[in-house]
Amino acid sequence: MDALSGAGLRRARGRLGAPSSGARAPAAPWARFSAWLECVCVVTFDLELGQALELVYPSDFRLTDKEKSSICYLSFPDSHSGCLGDTQFSFRIRQCGGQRSPWATDDRHYDSRAPMSLQKESSHYFGYVYFRQVKDSSVKRGYFQKSLVLVSRLPFVRLFQALLSLIAPEFFDKLAPCLEAVCSEIDQWPAPEPGQTLSLPVVGVVLQVHIPSRADKLDCGPPKQCGRESLLPTPLVLSSVHELDLFRPNVVLGVTNPFFIKTLQHWPHILRIGEPKLSGGLPKQVKLKKPSRLKTLDTKPGLYTAYAAHLHRDKALLKRLLGGLQKKRPPGALATLLRTHLLELTQSFLVPLERYMAGLMPLQKSITPWKAPPQIGPFHQEDFLHSLEHAGPQLACILKGDWLGLYRRFFKSPHFDGWYRQRRREMAHRLEALHLEAICEANIETWMKDKSEVEVVDLVLKLREKLVRAQGHQLPVKEETLDRARLYIETAIGSLPKDLQAVLCPT
Repeated sequence: MDALSGAGLRRARGRLGAPSSGARAPAAPWARFSAWLECVCVVTFDLELGQALELVYPSDFRLTDKEKSSICYLSFPDSHSGCLGDTQFSFRIRQCGGQRSPWATDDRHYDSRAPMSLQKESSHYFGYVYFRQVKDSSVKRGYFQKSLVLVSRLPFVRLFQALLSLIAPEFFDKLAPCLEAVCSEIDQWPAPEPGQTLSLPVVGVVLQVHIPSRADKLDCGPPKQCGRESLLPTPLVLSSVHELDLFRPNVVLGVTNPFFIKTLQHWPHILRIGEPKLSGGLPKQVKLKKPSRLKTLDTKPGLYTAYAAHLHRDKALLKRLLGGLQKKRPPGALATLLRTHLLELTQSFLVPLERYMAGLMPLQKSITPWKAPPQIGPFHQEDFLHSLEHAGPQLACILKGDWLGLYRRFFKSPHFDGWYRQRRREMAHRLEALHLEAICEANIETWMKDKSEVEVVDLVLKLREKLVRAQGHQLPVKEETLDRARLYIETAIGSLPKDLQAVLCPT
């Protein structure tokens, strides 16, 4: 299980920051540190400069001016909060330029074994923040405001949050000397190794961490009762307002500042979150609203979208979900209910497409051994849409709406192109397999009686090509069919003169 052991923390011997006795010296300065972190930053609030970078450690790690600006901007909460104390959060910024660490490590070994969701980022940095805001009469502004930031290319959200919860309180008390000692301890850690459980000593505590490999089943569920926490990142990484490419396509932005309600009105989808009212019938929060209604700062919670739905809402499903929330049913049960509904809806949508595609496949009786196989029929969108009248999704799905419009929208999307290419490829492989089976079921000796040497050689070459394609493309062909094809090749070659045999079967 991918986990950080909370219950398994144990005190390490020695003073704060002292490496364990069994730790080996690193091969190069900060080589092991850089396997986990790029650097550690301290961001403070300056009355004249605003948020300012106070410290970067190790000091020889080079950040560009844009990266420094982004880290400073994002290391404080993005809106005013009246809450005092400590706050933890994370962000992601785009890396400017190539690798600038003088102790860079090769990520290929780690990435080749790690799941895709846990591989190192090549073009972004993750920032894991521990922000403290407390009253302080010795400061002009009246408040002490400072952030400790771990900068890494690893998406280990909960691991680094747990690490910060250990080292940040010590740092705010002892400042730079403590930070230097912690970084020295991290420089003694073994490199992250997928599939292994590692012991990571820091500030007198040993963190036991298991990094999942590609062979492991990732567990994204809530922490188990034993106190073990998931190493996996949050399901969704949000881009920051500070990024210059904010308005590129396919961006999910999460903000708490009400300024953006009006600023981002042109965005096609805006989800405003608030306390749901679950009493009574179907609440207004689950009803779709047009973005034009999102104009005031006191706008009610809800989904504001420019998208025009093709199908009507499933009110029965919504009531079941809301009823489950009222009765405090387990989230897993509600998620299963929603997944089942979406699966059934998707199947109802795809069944007519699959049925139409199956009709484009040539009949098996039309496949003869000594002729080229017939072609797969073309996909005519209008023909398919006409077929929906008597074989559409309405036969299996109770939802009403503009199914034709939904299919037309699907045809214009890249999803249709991917689906169609995959299905046509599978059909072509099936057609090849049926043709090879037809050849192997025929009597080759009867066929060769009145054939010229050129025709026999041509058959040998084509059979060899089909064998290669059958093995390379993993065609749905039985092994006995492949054995018979090899026997036919030997039989055909044996019927040829010795000089041609030598050409076809060189020793």
